[in-house]
Amino acid sequence: MPSELLIQRITAVREEMDDSLLILGHHYQQDEVVEHTDLRGDSYQLSQMAAESDSCRSIVFCGVHFMAETADILANRPEKLQQRGERVRVVLPDMAAGCSMADMAAINQVEAAWQDMSEIIDTDRVIPVTYINSAASLKAFCGRNGGIVCTSSNAQAVLEWAFERGDRVFFFPDQHLGRNTSLKMGITEEQMPVWDPYELDLGGNDEAAIENSKVILWKGHCSVHQMFRPEHVDLFRKQHPGIKILVHPECPRDVNDIADLSGSTGFIIKAVREAEPGTKWAIGTELHLVNRLKAEHPEQEIHFLSPVVCMCATMYRIDLPHLCWSLENLRDGTPVNTISVDEEVSKWSLVALERMLAVK
Repeated sequence: MPSELLIQRITAVREEMDDSLLILGHHYQQDEVVEHTDLRGDSYQLSQMAAESDSCRSIVFCGVHFMAETADILANRPEKLQQRGERVRVVLPDMAAGCSMADMAAINQVEAAWQDMSEIIDTDRVIPVTYINSAASLKAFCGRNGGIVCTSSNAQAVLEWAFERGDRVFFFPDQHLGRNTSLKMGITEEQMPVWDPYELDLGGNDEAAIENSKVILWKGHCSVHQMFRPEHVDLFRKQHPGIKILVHPECPRDVNDIADLSGSTGFIIKAVREAEPGTKWAIGTELHLVNRLKAEHPEQEIHFLSPVVCMCATMYRIDLPHLCWSLENLRDGTPVNTISVDEEVSKWSLVALERMLAVK
């Protein structure tokens, strides 16, 4: 179907459902989809904004699976359910829109690791911390075990919270965010063993490494940010004197350490927005966001920090046909791809999320 007709049909549903419908678009989403969203932001910010709406009864999340789960948990928390008298329905336009990082840590793997490490160290003194980019089951694991959720913008504050309550942190699923944040806090590489769920013996570590640990990292990563390399930084600095290197902390340490600035998606957007005209940037994050910043800030010189094109392939699965299909089914009372988190999982996930919200 031609884009023009899809746009007409999407617009018709939005007008008919009015403010009972919220379409959320993650920053990494492609432009043709973002144009039809009511709110744009990062995963947690979007879920929070949607949960605060009193009129919303349906959410269509143009993102990936774990984001839709978080939206369901927050929008349908007990006080909101009591206030509205009905659940907010959350729809993911394409169920194949997952997250490779989130998929690198399955709940059975994390529980098995927790059991294995309990034979070496006192897990009552280990605080599990899961990145927001994880399945609801992992957030619930943290909630049940005295742990917490973090985002890329509050990871250090969350780790400080954890160390006030325990001796060690078990951080998953992104090793790079955990490592880059911990290094800023004075924790050394030697105190951060990496747990590989596919290694049978203590995640590929010996007992001494676990006993001497401060932060036990999970062997997971973002496929987009993993591909940025130090040689890319060197190349841009050589070809564009005076350029600033701006990266996401999901990038590997050898890139993060030599960048001029490192921060969350929101930090990256703010840095570019507030920069002087004529500033030159090479940005190490998802391609769609970099291209959008380039279009929105023609007064600056903006480059993608890699000669190789890399985008979030799973996010890219959300397109106009899927958005139109899911919206029309929602309007017609035949909803597809509804995301509904198990009640027990939702309860404990909310505990971990609320701990994060309480961190200052």
